[in-house]
Amino acid sequence: MTGTELAKLMCSGNWLAKIINYEIIEGNAIWRLGLVLLVVLFSMATGRIAQFAINNYALAREKKQGLALITLFLKCLSKPILVAIFAIGLYLCKLCLVFGEAGISDTIETGWGRITQAVAAIAVAYAIYRLVDIVEYYLHRWTGKTETKLDDMLVPVVRKSLRVTIVIFAAIYIVDNILDQNVSSILLGAGVGGIAIALAAKDTIANFFGSVTIFADRPFQIDEMVKINEHCGPVEEVGFRSTKIRTLQGHLVTVPNSVIANSMVENIGRRPFIRRTSNITITYNSGHTKAQKAVEIIKDILANVSEVNAVADKPPRVYFSDFNDWSLNIYMSYWVSPPDYWLYQQTNERVNMEMMKRFEAEKIDFAFPSQTLYLKKD
Repeated sequence: MTGTELAKLMCSGNWLAKIINYEIIEGNAIWRLGLVLLVVLFSMATGRIAQFAINNYALAREKKQGLALITLFLKCLSKPILVAIFAIGLYLCKLCLVFGEAGISDTIETGWGRITQAVAAIAVAYAIYRLVDIVEYYLHRWTGKTETKLDDMLVPVVRKSLRVTIVIFAAIYIVDNILDQNVSSILLGAGVGGIAIALAAKDTIANFFGSVTIFADRPFQIDEMVKINEHCGPVEEVGFRSTKIRTLQGHLVTVPNSVIANSMVENIGRRPFIRRTSNITITYNSGHTKAQKAVEIIKDILANVSEVNAVADKPPRVYFSDFNDWSLNIYMSYWVSPPDYWLYQQTNERVNMEMMKRFEAEKIDFAFPSQTLYLKKD
């Protein structure tokens, strides 16, 4: 409306009614456009109010009754309800306008209807997308009852997979059924491009199937000590692409899952005991008497260590085994249980200190690599 037209309307009788009924868009007066604006504002405000009310009610239920199924359901629907009410507002806006020969073109009417349906479909898909949180909650409860911690890492994998599937199906439905686009040609083009992407991302795909192998075979659990190739330490995280290991030096090593699937995995954390094998060497001048005494001392020491005798079918072994080049060799082997690494070191220290003390009392000398030269005089 130009300024001149507005002045003419104001000078004529019933100018307010004429301005209100003045057609700005084909067949649609100002009051219709104002009504559309009011419907949009009302739908957005109603959506915010509904979202706020649902959130507050869900929080109140959670404080009184805990995190129950209904509370989770309400929390999941608090955000999609805003999109759903906006879709209703778009539909009501369409009813406020005049389309066809006396109004806006049929093409715009058709496009408006499709946009409204698309927003409604997005609201439904968004609600299903958020309802995955309920599945995640009950999966966490189920995995919390199991002893393995690897199940806990599987929960986010399931959650992401479900959400990606929902997004893909929602997009296909909107494009095919609402926007009337040829999904087959789109998927065919995506398939050709997907082959090239798959060839470029073959390592990523191999790592994904490696993660599937890890979750299926469960060669280790979270926090278990493992050795993979030259890396040794507890497992911190298992993901789609890689597994994180914290080495004994404190470094965080990221190992691709495809490497783990094709490597020897030594699970140190599942050992029932820790074995120590050692050679105790004494000097040749000890003679058979002190050699026999040394064997008896070591046997007596090990017989009085509870951690060494915890494994019933694996008693400690002590033998006078060899005549070395520079020493008499006593073979010692025992198993420490429970398999705690630091308990193992403490046990070794107690055995070593007691052995040194008893050998010193019996005047039995430990041997070390040495040579004795005899010079013959003519």
